[in-house]
Amino acid sequence: MDIDEQKIDEGLYSRQLYVLGHEAMKRMAVSNVLIVGAKGLGVEIAKNTVLAGVKSVTIYDPEPVAIQDLGTQARLLAGFFLREADVGKPRAAVTVPRLAELNAYVPVKDLGGHAGQPLTTDVISGFQVVVLTDVTLAKQLEINDWAHANGVHFISADVRGLFGTVFCDFGTRFTCIDPTGAQPLTGMTVEIEKEKDAVVTCLDETRHGLEDGDFVTFSEVQGMFELNGCKPRKVTVKGPYTFSIGDTTGFHDYVSGGIFTQVKMPKIIDFKPLRESLKAPEFLITDFAKFDRPSTLHVGFQALSAFRDKHGHLPKPRNESDATEVIALSKEIHKASGLEGDLDEKILQELSFEATGDISPMVAVIGGYVAQEVLKAVSAKFHPTVQHLYFDSLESLPDQLPTEAECVPVPSRYDGQIAVFGRGFQEKIANYREFLVGSGAIGCEMLKNWSMMGLATGKGIIHVTDLDTIEKSNLNRQFLFRAKDLGNFKSEVAAAAVIEMNPDLKGKIISHQDAVGGETENVYDDSFFAHLDGVTNALDNVKARMYMDRRCVFFQKPLLESGTLGTLGNTQVVVPHLTESYSSSQDPPEKSTPMCTVKSFPNAIEHTIEWARQHFDNLFVKPIQSVNQYLTDPSFKETSLKYSGTQTETIQQIRDYLVRYKPLTFEECIQWGRLQFEENYNNSIQQLLYSLPKDAVTSTGTPFWSGPKRAPDALKFTSSDPLHMEYVICAANLHAANYGLHGSTDPELFKKVLNSMFVPKFEPKSGFKVQINDADAPPENPDGGEDLSDLLASLPPPSSLVGYRLLPAEFEKDDDSNFHIDFITAASNLRASNYGITVADRHHTKQIAGKIIPAIATTTAVVSGLVCLELYKLIDGKKKLEAYKNGFVNLALPFFGFSEPIKAAQNTYNGKEWTLWDRFEFHHDPTLQEIVDYFQKEEKLEVSMVSSGVSMLWSPFTPKKKSEERLRMKISQLVENVSRKPVPSHAKNLLVEMMVNDEEGEDVEIPFVVVHLD
Repeated sequence: MDIDEQKIDEGLYSRQLYVLGHEAMKRMAVSNVLIVGAKGLGVEIAKNTVLAGVKSVTIYDPEPVAIQDLGTQARLLAGFFLREADVGKPRAAVTVPRLAELNAYVPVKDLGGHAGQPLTTDVISGFQVVVLTDVTLAKQLEINDWAHANGVHFISADVRGLFGTVFCDFGTRFTCIDPTGAQPLTGMTVEIEKEKDAVVTCLDETRHGLEDGDFVTFSEVQGMFELNGCKPRKVTVKGPYTFSIGDTTGFHDYVSGGIFTQVKMPKIIDFKPLRESLKAPEFLITDFAKFDRPSTLHVGFQALSAFRDKHGHLPKPRNESDATEVIALSKEIHKASGLEGDLDEKILQELSFEATGDISPMVAVIGGYVAQEVLKAVSAKFHPTVQHLYFDSLESLPDQLPTEAECVPVPSRYDGQIAVFGRGFQEKIANYREFLVGSGAIGCEMLKNWSMMGLATGKGIIHVTDLDTIEKSNLNRQFLFRAKDLGNFKSEVAAAAVIEMNPDLKGKIISHQDAVGGETENVYDDSFFAHLDGVTNALDNVKARMYMDRRCVFFQKPLLESGTLGTLGNTQVVVPHLTESYSSSQDPPEKSTPMCTVKSFPNAIEHTIEWARQHFDNLFVKPIQSVNQYLTDPSFKETSLKYSGTQTETIQQIRDYLVRYKPLTFEECIQWGRLQFEENYNNSIQQLLYSLPKDAVTSTGTPFWSGPKRAPDALKFTSSDPLHMEYVICAANLHAANYGLHGSTDPELFKKVLNSMFVPKFEPKSGFKVQINDADAPPENPDGGEDLSDLLASLPPPSSLVGYRLLPAEFEKDDDSNFHIDFITAASNLRASNYGITVADRHHTKQIAGKIIPAIATTTAVVSGLVCLELYKLIDGKKKLEAYKNGFVNLALPFFGFSEPIKAAQNTYNGKEWTLWDRFEFHHDPTLQEIVDYFQKEEKLEVSMVSSGVSMLWSPFTPKKKSEERLRMKISQLVENVSRKPVPSHAKNLLVEMMVNDEEGEDVEIPFVVVHLD
């Protein structure tokens, strides 16, 4: 099972590796997967599995693509890899080549066979996982019996309209190596008892976060050394900062220090075969508001299979007679199985009504979920489903349910959707106008779903914008892109790809490359939003999300919001005049590390990586930018003298980079890199220990270097140490790149230069103070520093260097040839070596330094499907809060959670209620006096202050003459007069904020004011 790590392409899989890890992906890379059925669900599962990077994926579906595939169950709506030209060809044969394009590392094969050939157990040997889709229950039982007996992991899944089902059987004694995927908890200890049930006390800076039954081991314990590297010890939590670990009476006495680290223990799971599980099912609840629904659907899906076995087809859409028979079959199965509880006949009836339905959002949800279960089966990473999952989104049905006549096949490629929603609703979908902001991973999935739904294919339109171009790491999740698309704009390539999927979108999708923000409001202006029905965000940063949220509130447009983090996903629906907005609730800010900890007292690898990232900027970015500013800004010297207190260090850097250490050869860059090593890993550490010796004590007499403060040791450079050499090689090449010099990695050249150079001996300075806490004032240089005037005089005049510029390093984490991550890794690990911290590999360093968000295609598929299920509701125009659902998923556990959106908060003034969706509107660009008079007369409110953006337009403190002038001005004129900027030509209105008082003189909040300039 061992596989060379080099075969895992970190450039392609980088984001996924942070979800699964190298070991799990190595297990995946030796696993073969068989997927039976190449209709919508089968292809969605295959797509996500191929992207993930298993050894091979084989498809079995010899049935031909028939003309009715455009209008019945296996339509192109769901099979997004099928084209109209494929009619008459075997489904697997036409799907396999298109799946193979997704990942060059994963062979995709066609198992062959001929139309009508039944699937037999002999074809599934040699596969580690077999997945069945759209297969009869009898065939599922036959295949599962064999798979369970022969150690093949088995999954069956199906989608029927707005209903989905999944069953997993990974055999007896399945070992789940890491049930949650969460990073092991770690913390510092300050006391460990020598008792029968010893209590460990942790540093009171952070709660330990452990739970009863967790296991831990220890390192760096002084005195009670038996705990260092001990076998995992079971934890009993005593409090937020204490836990017990069992008997330590036979150990030495605890002295000080220590770090506990949580140990992930494997979990053994016994799966029941399908035949047994049908009679005694275990359900994974997907929506606790529908707690009793799985038991009904468990029987209902069996009844659908029995109906198909009897009649040769599934129940017809909205057919009462067929539904009655399905209900009767359900009751028979329920009675024969001896299952408890009552059946919900309305749910069974709806299941029958939708049995021939096949809609893309449901396929995305179930397909993404099942693909993650496939990965669990072959990698043993994350907890598998035990054992039945039933999911539905009946809330997505239109309030006006379709009749049987409205659901009859047209035929068209959308008949699977029409079978659920009816032709009238399909027309609404086709006429919808949506703006997609972002076409990365979620954006690609969203566009795929929309093209299959037929969104905007009538009188509607889709706008999609993304200013990014396609990079290699995108190909692992953003499945609309191929290697040939590298360097092209995401929005253009994505739009073209979905038009190929559904030619009905030709001329109906417009791609943009303009970022959303204040600077592009001339592009996405009033007219643009006036011609939209809604907005969907597919963004990766909070700032842009909040901006689009404000625009949607202003223009009163619904917003669909979502995001992923590894196996975690969330969705939010924002509905005008009904829900709160995205910005109404915000996550707490991320906890930052104190700068003093990063600068002088690191105790974790995260601290040294943060230091190294700053070190990169301080050597290769900021000084270079300062040099270029000096060379191009005529007022630089004057400004520096004016703000001399903050500029001395900057001028010293300019002098060093432009004069003192300006290299003329690469050999000089090598010498510079060696001196940087000496300064940062030897001299600065010597100085720190001189100022704060290892035996230093605090004012209370306790050792200074204790608890989170680790005493460092200076490093002595040696060219035989690969880490030392890595730092100098990277530093030299980056320094050379700043000056446009040609670099080298020749070790002989480096050794020759290093062995011949002189490194000055360092003498620590007396009186040098160390900043202990961020609240302390930064220490002053004991030498008083160099005189600023003398420093400025030492600089060559810019006129003598006309056209000369240095080249700042633009940090790029995904370019493995630019030395950026290599330098930060070496710099961080050297710093860690100073402080006795366990070093990190390049992969881990890259994630933290590059602030990489872990991502995997399976979560993206599930989240985009959930968003589109909410889109149906928006298209229907639902007015009740309980009709909508915000969602949270964790595919690792697995877990689904849904809740009603939070209602928009109600505010009042003078007995009138209002929410964030309300506003006062004034037309024809009134004067300020007219607005003030309106509030006084109509609202009984006294205006006390008026502003627009950052401009204060009027207040009680405005001088009388100026106040009178401003009150007479039209709002547009007033804004221009105060801001000294013209109102943009594209602006049709202005947003004005007002502070007002009621008749009692109390401040009251009111909605914002919109002044229309028409």
